[in-house]
Amino acid sequence: MKLLFKQRFFSWFDSYDIYDESGETMFTVEGQLSWGHELHVLDKNGSHIATLKERIFTFLPKFEIYIGEEYVGEIVKEFTFFKPSFSVDFMGWSVDGDFFEWDYEINDGTKTVATVSKELFNWTDTYTIDVNDPADALPALLAVLAIDAVKCSQK
Repeated sequence: MKLLFKQRFFSWFDSYDIYDESGETMFTVEGQLSWGHELHVLDKNGSHIATLKERIFTFLPKFEIYIGEEYVGEIVKEFTFFKPSFSVDFMGWSVDGDFFEWDYEINDGTKTVATVSKELFNWTDTYTIDVNDPADALPALLAVLAIDAVKCSQK
């Protein structure tokens, strides 16, 4: 299952539309005014299904992940000089990426959960998320949102 993750061009806060392979909107992500990033994920019917919250006053960016109202884990950018590294306490997953953080994999042990590629030369952030199991689509999206938010926090 492929998801196209596309940031909206005109938006005061972080806002994204997530499409499936046929171009149908699967999820909408809306930013909320708060200290740090706070993103709310809505399903295609507009119902709130997940939240991503940045913990402020931490040395490195840290994002808590909630599905519904339940805390399910966090993703933290680790201090490294060359290869980007993320500490993932979320579904037993790990993230392995390249130097520019444009292409990376989300893994569960030796199994690849999703492959993420950033499309270059677009006006807004655009990613393709290739998810092996459609049941992992929402958690993989949350991981990609957290990593994108970490990169935005560093700028």
